Amino acid sequence: MYKIYINDNPLFLIAREDLADLQAQYPDCLPGRYSGQVKTLLHYIDLLEKASAPKVVVLYAENLQGLIDDFHSLHKFLEAAGGLVFNREGKALFIFRRGKWDLPKGKLDRGEMPPQAAIREVQEETGLHEVSILHDLCATFHTYREKGKRILKKTHWYAMQTPEQQLVPQAEEDIEKAVWVDMEAFLREDPDMYSSLWEVINAWLASSV
Repeated sequence: MYKIYINDNPLFLIAREDLADLQAQYPDCLPGRYSGQVKTLLHYIDLLEKASAPKVVVLYAENLQGLIDDFHSLHKFLEAAGGLVFNREGKALFIFRRGKWDLPKGKLDRGEMPPQAAIREVQEETGLHEVSILHDLCATFHTYREKGKRILKKTHWYAMQTPEQQLVPQAEEDIEKAVWVDMEAFLREDPDMYSSLWEVINAWLASSV
């Protein structure tokens, strides 16, 4: 199963045998069979890019790898990395950028490995210096357009820790705030953040049990 966020809506690419389970999980999803014609993918991508209300689309195929390969062929692939950082008090670091709550992240530099990029991006975007990785969390996928091209970005996520407290948001990256929050209280407030971040938070919750 492959999950990609398009316009903050999930598109699932799955094998046919997984369809019933996913429909049970998302009863209002829009299912579709992939026949191998790339224009079918373009139709569903366009549908999600223009969606004005939340949608879940499920595409299934007999040949899942062929479906994934065709989806990749329509996009330029980029990799990024970021972190869910905790201080010594157990508070989590969130940033506020372009009207939404987010986690520090950014694209890999040439020759850079994801863990290195995650630490560098956290340092650059928050002003922290002493940052270390605790463990992997997950990877998320989302698409966007840049100069008329479709981009598929894979973001590697890590749980991190720091002994520091002071935060300096990176204004050049449109970051307005960088704050420490009590995770439970923060989530109760239903913060406006990207849907893909719930993948990161849920991975952290699962690893904390």
